[in-house]
Amino acid sequence: LQGTFVLGLPYALLHSGYSGLFLIILAAALCCYTGKILITCLYEENEDGQLVRVRDTYEDIANACCKRLPPKLGGVIVNVTQVMELIMTCILYLVVSGNLLSYSFPHVPVTEKTWSAIAFVTLLPCVFIKTLKIVSKLSQLCSLVHFIIILVVMTYCLTQIHQWSWAKFRLSIEFEDFLVSVGVIIFSYTSQIFLPTLEGNMKNPGEFSCMLNWTHFFACVLKTTFALTAFLTWGEETKEIITDNLPSFLETLVNLCLLAKALLSYPLPFFAATEIVYACISRENHSKYRSPLFSLGVRGSFLLLTLLMAMFIPHFAVLMGLTGSVTGAAMTFLLPSLFHLKLKWKKLSFLEKCADISVFTLGFLCSLAGIVCSIKRLLKVFG
Repeated sequence: LQGTFVLGLPYALLHSGYSGLFLIILAAALCCYTGKILITCLYEENEDGQLVRVRDTYEDIANACCKRLPPKLGGVIVNVTQVMELIMTCILYLVVSGNLLSYSFPHVPVTEKTWSAIAFVTLLPCVFIKTLKIVSKLSQLCSLVHFIIILVVMTYCLTQIHQWSWAKFRLSIEFEDFLVSVGVIIFSYTSQIFLPTLEGNMKNPGEFSCMLNWTHFFACVLKTTFALTAFLTWGEETKEIITDNLPSFLETLVNLCLLAKALLSYPLPFFAATEIVYACISRENHSKYRSPLFSLGVRGSFLLLTLLMAMFIPHFAVLMGLTGSVTGAAMTFLLPSLFHLKLKWKKLSFLEKCADISVFTLGFLCSLAGIVCSIKRLLKVFG
């Protein structure tokens, strides 16, 4: 919830004005809601009226909703969507790592692609990660580095408090720029892909809803505070990645922290993607698909795939925006609300049905707008 997208929130406020502050709060509430209804779809009542977990994954939910379609088609669509988003995220971390190393060491005669390859070498141990427990330790380190970055930026901003002015906020906004801001704000909260696994690994799954409330509340407070202080400091000069606004003596330090964050962030989406693919392949009762060597081969292939795509696909950032508009909106808004309506329709109140339909409609509009903007950018890039 406090990912790299957070560094783009001040820029989002630049293009959304006062409405951006409202969007940060609204996005937290919506993403928290869709996370809860997604987990609700994992459970059914037994004969005694007790809730029992009858499904384990996003795929299981999709298959339960698509029984009348060809066998397991729903699960296949969900898995492909999940893997696309996760792999794109991994590639983005490699691209960002190469970019940060290039900016941190400008006098070294090495291209960004070569820097990405060097960063890739440090990620080779990821092929040996077999449990979520190891990933969680790396994610804790990632969170620590992230808060160091936030602390450095906010401390500098507070030293410039004499320059703050609310007059820097826009009252009028341009529609296309506003849509970009909506995408940045909404997708800074996305975590639905990981929630079924997370809830299934909790010592007390009954506390999941409470955990989701508090994490989204604190994420909202931190995002609002950070975005507001940074934007009030730089105003119209706010850059897409706020760390680029820092003076040179801080920029190198923060860039190296961002590099560490990107490399520590990589294992989570990588682990999730490879687990999905390995589970799909090894589902058949073939012993060769269940061997440790085969598992190692799957992870190694995915690791190499992320490097090749990071190095050889031109204009990857624009393609990432297009993919994110499709997969991000689908996994965060469209599918949770659709599945909840399908599986729980008879038990939902009128207000709950209206809430799900509203979330689905909003997700569809966000996705459509994001696709249009991304295609326009692709047309400009390719002439």
